[in-house]
Amino acid sequence: MDKQAPKISILLSLYNFGDQVDTLIGSLVQVFEKTGSAFEVVCVDDGSLDETVVKLIKLTRQDTRVRVIRMRDTFGESAAMEAALRYSTGTRILYMSSRVRVNPESLPGLLDRLDHGYDLVMGWRYPRRDFLLNRAISWLFNRLASRLSKVRLHDINSGVFVARREVLERISIYGDLHNFIPVLAAQQGYRITEMKVEQLPGSFRMSRYPTEYIRRFLDIITVFFLTRYSKKPIHLMGFFGAMFFLSGLVIELYLGVYRLLKLGPIAGRPLLILGALLLVIGIQMITIGLLGEMIIFTHAGDIEEYNIEEVIN
Repeated sequence: MDKQAPKISILLSLYNFGDQVDTLIGSLVQVFEKTGSAFEVVCVDDGSLDETVVKLIKLTRQDTRVRVIRMRDTFGESAAMEAALRYSTGTRILYMSSRVRVNPESLPGLLDRLDHGYDLVMGWRYPRRDFLLNRAISWLFNRLASRLSKVRLHDINSGVFVARREVLERISIYGDLHNFIPVLAAQQGYRITEMKVEQLPGSFRMSRYPTEYIRRFLDIITVFFLTRYSKKPIHLMGFFGAMFFLSGLVIELYLGVYRLLKLGPIAGRPLLILGALLLVIGIQMITIGLLGEMIIFTHAGDIEEYNIEEVIN
């Protein structure tokens, strides 16, 4: 076994993957042994209910480069990624989720792109071999996320990427933000690119529940806010608040003049209620934006709005 300190950490997030875990890790070890670089495989079992853990423990006894982290329950991919990163030691990180099936032979090429000045390289699953519905939803998700974040990638949430360790240590990943790692990295000024990886045929989970689409849409809104307005919430809340307030003000002024000129009664008119509602909503949104500004101002000393790449003396 290779006794060198690992240069590459392969992080795997696994859930109910017992029927394929032997094949997956065996193929990864075989492929990366050919590269000649020292590596480790850090596997996170995210509360699997099958024999995934049993097989992983057996693999650790056969190969000391394989490590296992067992979660007490299913905490999600972001938590699994964070745990794997914490217990890994490599300077270059290859992450792969069990929800995707890609050819391991494609993965060393992703790492090679880091030598060309990039900090994070996303795997672009091409050609896609999963369900047509999955591909359609993924296309729409990527188009919307790319347009809002201005990170032009074909497969933002592919579940396969390589990165320098400093990139993942710099960004905060929680909830479902693992789907937006390139967006969060780009916000910090890191150089992002993508490279095609072959998606293998096989069985895939179909995204058929409406709640999944709603969560994805809400995640896109979250990332849009975090990347554009997390430091200046008044710019977003104040803008919409001002629009609502001014609209309500115009309506109320119109009704006031209408009544003063004795053109007719205004009591009970839906337009009067709408104008009052817009005024209240506008004031509330501006107030929320100001409260956000006060919170950020209070903790301004703990917030780093910059990321230094190098200091040259």
